[in-house]
Amino acid sequence: MTHIPDDPSASLHDEPYRPQFHYSAPYGWLNDPNGLVYYDGEYHLFFQYHPHSTVWGPMHWGHAVSTDLIQWETLPIALYPDHLGTIFSGTVVVDPANSSGLVPGGGLVALYTYSTQTQGVAYSTDRGRTWTKYTDNPIIPALRPDFRDPKVFWHDRRWVMVLSAGQSIMFLTSPDLLQWEVVSEFGSGYEGGVWEVPDLFPMTVDGITKWLLVFSVNPTAPAGGGGTRYAVGNFDGRTFVEDTPGKILWLDWGPDNYAGTTYNNIAEGRRLFVAWMSNWAYANKVPTSVWRGAMTIPRALSLAKTSAGYRLAQRPVDALHNLRMPLGTWENITVDGPLALDAICGQTLDIELDVALADATAFGMSLSTGAEDAVRISYDVPRREMTIHRSDAGIPYFNPSFVAPLEPDDGQIRLRILVDSSSIEVFANDGLLSLTSQVFPGGDILHARVFAEHGMACVRSLRAYHLRSIWSERT
Repeated sequence: MTHIPDDPSASLHDEPYRPQFHYSAPYGWLNDPNGLVYYDGEYHLFFQYHPHSTVWGPMHWGHAVSTDLIQWETLPIALYPDHLGTIFSGTVVVDPANSSGLVPGGGLVALYTYSTQTQGVAYSTDRGRTWTKYTDNPIIPALRPDFRDPKVFWHDRRWVMVLSAGQSIMFLTSPDLLQWEVVSEFGSGYEGGVWEVPDLFPMTVDGITKWLLVFSVNPTAPAGGGGTRYAVGNFDGRTFVEDTPGKILWLDWGPDNYAGTTYNNIAEGRRLFVAWMSNWAYANKVPTSVWRGAMTIPRALSLAKTSAGYRLAQRPVDALHNLRMPLGTWENITVDGPLALDAICGQTLDIELDVALADATAFGMSLSTGAEDAVRISYDVPRREMTIHRSDAGIPYFNPSFVAPLEPDDGQIRLRILVDSSSIEVFANDGLLSLTSQVFPGGDILHARVFAEHGMACVRSLRAYHLRSIWSERT
């Protein structure tokens, strides 16, 4: 077993592959984000946490806070296992009117799943620094196998809960966060493994409001293992009705975006999303020491109306720009083979490029640590497909490549590529496509080049930045 330090305040962020601008716990195991809530000027990130090992084990709720979703402070553990079980995923809400009777003057209420698949409650009156468990837990019995992961929000003068139940989602309502009534169910009979970590929220585009039901499935995702799906429809406070029944939409086409959920108590019109950046197919085996598991970059969601229907779009939160240090800007570069970009190198990169495809059959960017490509991002023009190849990314049990459909926009593709010490996130065409992947290259410094195959492409603009570490002042 990996040695875990005795001092929980130890500053540990220099290990090989440690993310430098994504959140990871100082030590121990981390998986699903829980209880995302904005309160009193702070974004709270709770998460599934095993503080005594770097593999999954007895779950606690770890806790971190941020004022901008980029710079994080790790706080003491929020919830520990008790006589009812260990602490699985859940939600945190602001109860300003004390509907629960637990937080006079208002405060935070957490609803979570015990390992027995019953549901519990805890509350805080000191901005989430300490938590008291409800004396009459559990508040909901285990009604089904795999009955877990409540997400709760206030809607139409009552609380609404969405809860996973095997291969379906159950909807419950409550006046007080303690007494719950099952009112409907969605998805019975659907295929696709166990459904987990559901979320439900409205989004508006062109004056039309749609409801998005997001949930993770394991396995059967397009990149292998688990992934995150969503459905578009309408919600009347009790029942969710899908616009196109059976239509499978993927929030992310990469292998390492799972159990994502959105923030409660955000200003109307905004929706912020964070997911666990790993995959149960290999999560316990990735080659990290002292810590294991990280979060995706927080993303601002929007709804777009496309020729194929309503679709979610994602972009990294704007605060990431505060870490940028310019490496260079290029315009109108003709590419008809491999072209090295010597100025673009490092472990932490933010790259934006706009490409006119011309007559090339493929275009892309590779990131290498030497003679071999650690990661190759390519767009196949005839097939209309974006692929990430990570066969040389250092891990033999990785699925070596994964593919996503992408229509060009008037003969162009736009890419935003975030590279951290052990991950790559690609956002294409203003975030209508995202691919998230862990990578563990053999060297420390990545070098970039662009390429075109069987023809020419034109890089109309390319901007590259080094991103400073959120854990130190080193550059």
